[in-house]
Amino acid sequence: MGDPGGERYDFEGRHYRLADSPALPKPVQDGGRRGGPPVLVGGLGKKRTPALAAAYADEFNLPFVDVDTTREQFGRVRAACEDVGRDPSSLTWSNALVLCVGTDEAEIARRAGAIGREVDELRTNGLAGTPQEVVDKIGTYAEAGAQRVYLQVLDLADLDHLHLVAEEVMPHV
Repeated sequence: MGDPGGERYDFEGRHYRLADSPALPKPVQDGGRRGGPPVLVGGLGKKRTPALAAAYADEFNLPFVDVDTTREQFGRVRAACEDVGRDPSSLTWSNALVLCVGTDEAEIARRAGAIGREVDELRTNGLAGTPQEVVDKIGTYAEAGAQRVYLQVLDLADLDHLHLVAEEVMPHV
């Protein structure tokens, strides 16, 4: 198999040596808007964070906050984009949220307890509740501008939780 770019690579290291390697496959470098890997900026700063996101980010992320905070901070970042002449739609907008889904209140409370969290707090700042509640909550984040949601699963041993989410939440989002 030849090197389509005509470039070869040599490396002499302590444990490995490469001689005249085609260095394939080449790394992907078109994920970001400037030809490099995508840059994700996130946070709740009211001035510098929006300015940094407007200048450098491919994606803006908010970690573990409620819908109102999401709406407010996304608004600040949109305004910062407009201030520098950037189209806000060139950003991907996202949230990272703790996941705690159960078929009933007892199961939700058990799962919240297993990760040391309170159900009410998770319902406010995360994705907690029945499958339908969580689907609806994801919809409220989407209405606030989120295009992507990162689901944080804290109890990695609870495979029934993952099955429930896969079967009853994911098909609806």
